Amino acid sequence: MATENQKETEVELEDIGHIPATWEGSSVSAVEGQEWDKSKEMDFTYTNLDKFIRFSLGENAHFSNAMYDGDYSMTLDQAQLRKYEFVCKWLGIKKGTKIIDLGCGWGGWLTYLRDAVGADGYGVNLSRGQVASCRRNGLNVYLKDARFVKPTDFGEFEAVTAFGSFEHVASVKDYLDGNQDKVYDDYFKHVYNLLPKGGRFYMQSMVFSKNMLPYEQFDINAPKDSDAYILALLTKHNPDSWLPYGHEHIIRVAAPYFKNIFYSSGRLDYVQTNKEWTKLYYKWNLKKYLWYASLIPKYFKDREFRHQLAVLRIRPNRVCFEREIMDHARLVFEKV
Repeated sequence: MATENQKETEVELEDIGHIPATWEGSSVSAVEGQEWDKSKEMDFTYTNLDKFIRFSLGENAHFSNAMYDGDYSMTLDQAQLRKYEFVCKWLGIKKGTKIIDLGCGWGGWLTYLRDAVGADGYGVNLSRGQVASCRRNGLNVYLKDARFVKPTDFGEFEAVTAFGSFEHVASVKDYLDGNQDKVYDDYFKHVYNLLPKGGRFYMQSMVFSKNMLPYEQFDINAPKDSDAYILALLTKHNPDSWLPYGHEHIIRVAAPYFKNIFYSSGRLDYVQTNKEWTKLYYKWNLKKYLWYASLIPKYFKDREFRHQLAVLRIRPNRVCFEREIMDHARLVFEKV
């Protein structure tokens, strides 16, 4: 019989398969010769961090930008609740509403829909660790690529959401090959087919902003306080993802399928959310600090892994928001 510790470190759930207990993979980029696909990247970016996030933020972590709207006297939980109430209002979500969350993370939003609203929530994700966590907590979540969900999979939905998953839709290769907009068009076509006419889609996504550098200038060997280094470090955490260029980019590629009915910037809210997460990341928890200790041998043996710990320490996302290298878009779309 497996011990409680074995259950925690080794998971096998139906179609998910075995989830290793130790950090796997390397952050060498596609242009440096590493082969990537979205499933592999989601495991690298999120399954590797599964224990760390759950030990820090809870089993069903609310792992997306909160909505303070300038009121930073609010707690992180209050700001997350405000976001969820906002989405329910704009999408008309109520008891019994059938809704799918594309890239559902650790299931914070789906838990809220189930427990606070009574909605019929579905989730899809490519991180095996996140899907396993959701399933352990009784959520209706499937190991599936959020970019390609069809009505034949789960039927139509009354509402669709995507909290931060759009950031992973396009790859660096898509961008370099000039195919970023084509990939986005296919994504919005799939979302369009899930909704009835007039159905609404809420999404929030990081986007590149006015101080973004050309990809060719990213340099992991640049001075540690430089934009070139910060952006290179960011790509070490998300080695196969490329962001849209501003919220206008998203609205333009969605236009054949959706009209935009709401936009706001969550840049400063993301800075605050990240600060609150960082406090929780360092907060004492025995299991979490044992997890830290288990990584020490890999730290000394693997140069690429040292970049991952630098990501946790430096928080390059937050730095990019502070320096306006990136912005954060909150968008509500309505099917035309």
